Amino acid sequence: MRNELRQLRLLRGWTQQELGTRVGTSRQAIIAIENGKFDPSLPLAIRLSRVLQKPIEEMFFLDEQPWQSNSRTAG
Repeated sequence: MRNELRQLRLLRGWTQQELGTRVGTSRQAIIAIENGKFDPSLPLAIRLSRVLQKPIEEMFFLDEQPWQSNSRTAG
């Protein structure tokens, strides 16, 4: 999952530690999320959304939509 967490954090001038403290997680977790190595739990995503004042769907993006089929049928 791609995300804009780093950009949103930097716009506020916060360190990874500061953001982690504000949402109740570790600096290491913020690093992993920013680098796309860890997807946040729903409660953590909601806390990030509230702290960064941005809707979840404007912060996190699926690389592929699971409901879209790769095969197309002719109509």
